[in-house]
Amino acid sequence: MTARPVWLRRYARVQPKRACAGRRDPHFVDIMDFDFSQLTEYQRYKLMASLIVPRPIALVTTLSANGVVNAAPFSMFNMMGEEPPIVMISVNKHSDGQIKDTAANILASGEFVVHLADEAIAEQMHACGERLPPEVSEVERVGFSTAPSNAVAPPRIVEAPVAFECRLWEKLETDSRYIFIGRVLWLHAREGLIDIESFRVRLQDYFPVARFGASFYINTRERYPLGVAGGGGQASRATPIDEI
Repeated sequence: MTARPVWLRRYARVQPKRACAGRRDPHFVDIMDFDFSQLTEYQRYKLMASLIVPRPIALVTTLSANGVVNAAPFSMFNMMGEEPPIVMISVNKHSDGQIKDTAANILASGEFVVHLADEAIAEQMHACGERLPPEVSEVERVGFSTAPSNAVAPPRIVEAPVAFECRLWEKLETDSRYIFIGRVLWLHAREGLIDIESFRVRLQDYFPVARFGASFYINTRERYPLGVAGGGGQASRATPIDEI
């Protein structure tokens, strides 16, 4: 019996939008199709993690039973909703079967703090990804300062522009990961970052970094509006970066 191919190359017929010499001539493009059921776990990871980019980064602090403050970055992270206010982080398991300190601490206490990293702390955030013994604090290792949280035991990182105190709301375990959904209890933001009257973020003062795969990151300084032209060809006002 012939084995199924891992991937196939096919030629897709595409209709161009612009007419050519009074008619719509089709042309062909090459497309590579991958059967995920035939790929290894590592191959699936490499394709997904390299293509689903850029990804926001959660710098997560947790507290061990011995009082050690752990900090680690995770780019499989995002907001999931506002009612209830929940965020998600996906924590991979080590290849030797052991679970990461972040996962162990969340499973034990159900509490964690999610920080967003900007350009000013990007190097320290990246350094927190190094695997250290559980009794060693990444926070102390990279020189972060901490402050007590309001509702959870893990402290927050003072240098981070944004911190969300979270309590575990739901969890999911797969063969390779723990997926934690946390309910946001408190938000801490750098002074001046949020207009407290309009509840709008002053994005002209906010420059988080994002993961682009491996050790590569991108900044968020190049920004542009879309859909600025109104109906009937009439130009409409672009949304100012500080009024979102």
